[in-house]
Amino acid sequence: MTDSSAKCRRVVITGIGVICPLGSHPEELWNGLSTGTSGVVTCDMLPVKSAGLSLKYAGECRQFSGDIDNFGDLEKGKKKSIRKALKMMCRETQMAVAAAELALFDAKVADGSLDPERSGVVLGSDYMLTMPEDYIDSINKCTEEGKFDYEDWGTDGLGQMTPLWMLKYLPNMPASHIAILNDLRGPNNSLTLREASSNMAVGEAFTTVARGHADFMLAGATGTRILPMQAIHAMQTEQLADADCDPAAACRPFDKNRIGMVAGEGSGVVVLEELEHAQARGAKIYGEVTGIGSSLVADRNLVGDTEKAMANAITACLRDAELAPSDLGHLNAHGLATTEGDRKEAAAIGTALGDAGKNIPVTALKSYFGNLGAASGVVELAGSLLAMQHGQLPAVLNYTEADPECDLTIATSGAQPGSSFLNLSVTPQGQASVLAVVAS
Repeated sequence: MTDSSAKCRRVVITGIGVICPLGSHPEELWNGLSTGTSGVVTCDMLPVKSAGLSLKYAGECRQFSGDIDNFGDLEKGKKKSIRKALKMMCRETQMAVAAAELALFDAKVADGSLDPERSGVVLGSDYMLTMPEDYIDSINKCTEEGKFDYEDWGTDGLGQMTPLWMLKYLPNMPASHIAILNDLRGPNNSLTLREASSNMAVGEAFTTVARGHADFMLAGATGTRILPMQAIHAMQTEQLADADCDPAAACRPFDKNRIGMVAGEGSGVVVLEELEHAQARGAKIYGEVTGIGSSLVADRNLVGDTEKAMANAITACLRDAELAPSDLGHLNAHGLATTEGDRKEAAAIGTALGDAGKNIPVTALKSYFGNLGAASGVVELAGSLLAMQHGQLPAVLNYTEADPECDLTIATSGAQPGSSFLNLSVTPQGQASVLAVVAS
């Protein structure tokens, strides 16, 4: 948690960039949220039928191919630089760089207009895992008559790997590419906290500006649960929605008949600025970040206690933001749509907010696009910022029957966002992060 006494500067959000299953622009994201449109589709990125895998539905960013046109309206020199760097980027890094460029464009930040030493980047990510095809030549080199010879790997197999292989998958590469491409020489960090990454990255950028170590920061995260290795891990460890149903109806946060998580992919980046810095250039302000809370709770066997972690993080965030539960306009829940996950989140909200928590509207935007891994939190943050701007809180999709074990006011059609919110995220390992934002 941050130390409130150390904060002396106000920090606002002035730009939004997203690559998500609903689109690649804030307008496309809001159009999907405001019209109740799902971005969940039958999974195409993983060969489900041929492999006998259970990942039936996914929030895929089908509009994002990695082509240079996906990176927005770029100045010629930057377009050339990005195109040259693409060979050193895996899909998650490409999405992060695109989201950053779209955020800068949304914030109307011209190339070369920033003080490089006072501008930086904090990016979160999932574990970034090699694609199977990167190993094919090396494995074939060490395989004879269907048997893999481990002793040949160091001498024969490794030499078949592309020299740029490791650079594509290092988790610090998204922040590095974004900083280099935009000449941001100030504070720079990379976080790998799964779903907790987004709020922690934005929170670190917020405190960096608040304490005067920078005036301008890009912050967010990139993630996937649907590339092969990540998808296999999800199938081994998560409750996945795998019933035969309309893909758009698969993700049902807090509904009594919820059937599990829908996996997805995406990236999101927001621009954070010191208030006077933003005002001096006439920037549009989406909201003001006022607090961050985090907690890790796990037993000696490293089994996470998500309920206690979330309650701790909510309490810490409110204290940091100097907000009372009654001050909140809405909650943007983690809302994973798993049986136990949603029940524990509802209990955590009740513990941290008391009776007031039962009356605060709760939205859960994974119902629209699934779990985007590390990127979920920042794309959901963007959704709440747009909700405040438009005066309409997105209803939770597929919520048809209340669960007595989730005693919350779930947002339905006509719900209002109010002028403040908490953005909630948690990992299965018991890492929770919460961000507080108010209208500015």
